Amino acid sequence: MGLNPFATGLDKNQANHVQLSPLTFMERAAMVFPRKKAIVHGDRTITWSETYARCRRLASALIRRGVQPGDTVAAMLPNVPAMFEAHFGVPMAGAVLNTLNTRLDAESIAFMLKHGEAKVLLTDRDFAPTIRRALELLEVREILVVDVDDPAAKGDLLGSIEYEQFLREGDPDFEWRLPADEWDAISLNYTSGTTGNPKGVVYHHRGAYLNAVANVLSWNMPPHSVYLWTLPMFHCNGWCFPWTVAALSGVNVCLRQVDPKAIFDLIQRHGVTHFCGAPVVLGMLINAAHLIPEGLGHPVSAAVAGAAPPAAIIEGMEKLGLSITHVYGLTETYGPAGVCVKREEWADLPLGERARLNGRQGIPYLLQEAMTVMDPTTMQPVPADGQTMGEIMFRGNIVMKGYLKNPAATEEAFAGGWFHTGDLAVLEPDGYVKIKDRSKDIIISGGENISSLEVEDVLYRHPDVLVAAIVAKPDPKWGEVPCAFVELKDGATTKEEDIIAHCRAHLARFKVPPMVVFGPIPKTSTGKIQKYVLRQRMKSTEALK
Repeated sequence: MGLNPFATGLDKNQANHVQLSPLTFMERAAMVFPRKKAIVHGDRTITWSETYARCRRLASALIRRGVQPGDTVAAMLPNVPAMFEAHFGVPMAGAVLNTLNTRLDAESIAFMLKHGEAKVLLTDRDFAPTIRRALELLEVREILVVDVDDPAAKGDLLGSIEYEQFLREGDPDFEWRLPADEWDAISLNYTSGTTGNPKGVVYHHRGAYLNAVANVLSWNMPPHSVYLWTLPMFHCNGWCFPWTVAALSGVNVCLRQVDPKAIFDLIQRHGVTHFCGAPVVLGMLINAAHLIPEGLGHPVSAAVAGAAPPAAIIEGMEKLGLSITHVYGLTETYGPAGVCVKREEWADLPLGERARLNGRQGIPYLLQEAMTVMDPTTMQPVPADGQTMGEIMFRGNIVMKGYLKNPAATEEAFAGGWFHTGDLAVLEPDGYVKIKDRSKDIIISGGENISSLEVEDVLYRHPDVLVAAIVAKPDPKWGEVPCAFVELKDGATTKEEDIIAHCRAHLARFKVPPMVVFGPIPKTSTGKIQKYVLRQRMKSTEALK
């Protein structure tokens, strides 16, 4: 066979190949829309040209303080302008941004600072007690601490310099460069670490670029969208939305903490068009719907991840004028890498059926190559019958580089050429993926598998239930049975027997939880229910009986 004529002399060069990086989105927004609003924080407004200059100052100041390519810059910040700027300024310096979970304890933060080898820490005054203790726990403290003195924050200043003063050290015309390789790390995100130490998930410029664009495409976001930061920017880099909003030359509306009244006020005052969050955030808004009896006044889109939104949530959101899109992903996939794409023919279906269809994990993001359900032992796809259980797996450019300093965990996660999520699911006849449970959350009762998600979905159908969770409870006869934890809506007086009767009306008898524990349900800062805490609480409750 002859040589391929297209393979000779047609090579990549500077004219036809440029490394992908979301940093270019900022440069474009500042050039094309210099005077448009980029950030709104309280009474403060920052334009795109001003934001670009501030990000370049940050990069320049970091380099002048000794930060080198590949160094880590950590950020313990709420959703304030400095956090948004760090997503550009830090990688413009060639460094790697490590956004820290602001709800974690000092021991966890100290582990991350040490494991990630942070050279600089940007921190908000509200977190001074945690950071002070974390720094004390470090054996060697060689971290430059920069205080972000936000007007709404309280607490001590711990560092040697304040953020605005630090920016003045930098050059607003700093000539940053694209990474030498788009595979270079752009950020470091730690998993929750509910058992053992958390794992450091490394993102690259290419993946951040592609997922930022995929957010636009998968959500049909228009130019200049107004995005409300209900989702913490520390969580998977805000699902890559700092870079997405820059790509759209949109508006970042900052929010220090989730509060329904503040959310409603900001949506109406600034014409917010989009926001993201966990189902618990949507539940809070529904529970506070009385604050806006006339509704929001304009259409708003909400992307929800985590547990599938139950019918009550979808109905409540529709009454508020919110359109929900269900997305799915993990820290290892840059946040959402799957989406339940809505089909036109679903619009006229009954609410319950729409909730079922829209609550699935769906199909791959447009720029994610593959998402499917496979048998983890044989690595063969399961049949699309909606019954055969397997594990959700991803393959594509929107998958992490790997776990920092943990080759064994990386190899295990990528076994067979796919990323293993640990989520058990089925593949339905229309090709959509539907989670049945986390592998560790399946309850095996008398040899029968019980999906905790299935029981939780039934609990959410009870009109008085605000939040629900199911964990396994040891049982001498059946091995284990479901235990229900329920957080009721304000003013509700539902009792245990009412919840059990409701479950019996919708579930097979062996799936009905024999025990219901009422009270606030612990959640992470991103709204995920902390089931390991519930398991401990369940054991304590049992001991009192």
